Amino acid sequence: MLRVNERDYPFTEGMRLGELADRLKPGADMLVLNGAPASRDSLLQDGDICSLIKTGEIPSALDMQHTLTARHGRGVQRRFKQATVGIMGIGGLGSAVVLSLAKIGIGRLIIADHDVVVLSNIHRQHYFIDQIGMKKTVALKKTLVRVNPFVSITALDIKLTEKNIPKLFGDVDVLVECFDDPAMKAKALRTALQHLPTTGYIGASGVAGYGDANTITCRKIRDRVFLVGDGASDAQDSSGLFAPRVGVAAHHQANQVVRLILDLNEDE
Repeated sequence: MLRVNERDYPFTEGMRLGELADRLKPGADMLVLNGAPASRDSLLQDGDICSLIKTGEIPSALDMQHTLTARHGRGVQRRFKQATVGIMGIGGLGSAVVLSLAKIGIGRLIIADHDVVVLSNIHRQHYFIDQIGMKKTVALKKTLVRVNPFVSITALDIKLTEKNIPKLFGDVDVLVECFDDPAMKAKALRTALQHLPTTGYIGASGVAGYGDANTITCRKIRDRVFLVGDGASDAQDSSGLFAPRVGVAAHHQANQVVRLILDLNEDE
């Protein structure tokens, strides 16, 4: 059996890669065999993994979903597709969290921020030089559409407050706090505990500097509420914010989103 574009296809002795491409993907101009570019006359072996690509062609929603299901498993991907996740703040933490969740096919993402992309963001946030001057919500949505155009993205260009957070994120399964301002971090947590008691919540505290990345952990503070960070480092008091360590924290947050969606206990 061959594996072709994440689907099983019967193996035939003597078949060559170009013949396979002509049958299954006419016009394919990039042929990949077992992870490496290959020529049309490459002889196939039973168990080979083939990717047949038309450069520049955007896969269909069905192809994307099939590939994610093949990689993640049917049950897991079904839960991802059905989930709604809110991200408050799309700077260093938030932009990384959102990209991770888009890549794995979370069904709906609600992103909220009121800032503009500036040059000082580029060193740790997931924006491009040519996006300087754009609203972060607009810029990041453009990037997300290029990563996975089949994820539903609601972009809110708004200043978040204790009053509007429950209204804007009332129907999410998990809410991720990615603010820079410590005061806003506290307000967001308090608001979630009071008004969104059944919503999974993941905050962050202590991600600055370039200390040992292993000191950044994900800690449960109450049922379905988690805090990521070392709990100590502060951007004002330490050497600032660096992309590697901020990225470690962001991916801890994204991973905890996955665990909450899959109803995994923190000890599993």
